[in-house]
Amino acid sequence: MTRMYAMTSELSKPAVDSHFHVFDAHQAQPGARYTPTYAAPLATWQAAARPLGVRRGVLVQTSFLGTDNRLLLSTLAQHPETLRGVAVVAPTANADTLARLHAAGVRGIRLNLSGVSHAIPEWSAATALWDALLARGWHLELHTDIGCLPGVLAQLPAALPLVIDHMGKPETVAAGDATVRALATRARQASVHVKLSGAYRLGGLDAGALARLWLGELGLDRLLWGSDWPCTNHEAHADYPALHHALDDWLLDSAAVDAARVHNPNRLYWGGQTVRLRS
Repeated sequence: MTRMYAMTSELSKPAVDSHFHVFDAHQAQPGARYTPTYAAPLATWQAAARPLGVRRGVLVQTSFLGTDNRLLLSTLAQHPETLRGVAVVAPTANADTLARLHAAGVRGIRLNLSGVSHAIPEWSAATALWDALLARGWHLELHTDIGCLPGVLAQLPAALPLVIDHMGKPETVAAGDATVRALATRARQASVHVKLSGAYRLGGLDAGALARLWLGELGLDRLLWGSDWPCTNHEAHADYPALHHALDDWLLDSAAVDAARVHNPNRLYWGGQTVRLRS
């Protein structure tokens, strides 16, 4: 059954896709483990998202483009009111670098450790970067392999605000799981948000049960929904309506769904600002 979402021209807080990517075909940094054979343009994401009421998005830098944020920044420049970005920088990046990125619409940096070493001494020692990040009110976004998040958290300052990709990728769906315990502990020390996204990256875990576990452990104000479009390496799952509707099936709670899709991302990435939407 098709679900319809009303559009309005009044001031409101629109639904947000907190995790999607854009890229060109055959473009990747030298040595990248993955090079896309197809393009994922912004217009295609917009055409899929807008009929479902998703009018804002958070563009996340892909691993295969590394610290080359040019496409991300040029895309943000086209839609400064409705897009925010999460960039990739070197651990030696300084406050001036973050200031330029902030002016372009970036609100966080991403450390993608999936498929690579989770020993990060250069990031542990990045004191100047972390000070600049905290001064900006930004967050660090983390993507790790299954079960590896606790070891990464142990190497990072406890005060860093965190956004965790793809439900944290624990080994089990249990309150006693090491990843769940580590994030619940960290959430008592600093801001922690978990992205409910990438169910196909969980190694077969029950995504709905895990989403509801995070709801119980962290509360509804710490959840974000993301499509992960176009689902790189898992393109068979790039059915945007299905990715959108999955959140309802996972959380089974309309207030939690609204929090993850509307209230929380608007607060985190736009400071709660409203926007005049065009019908």
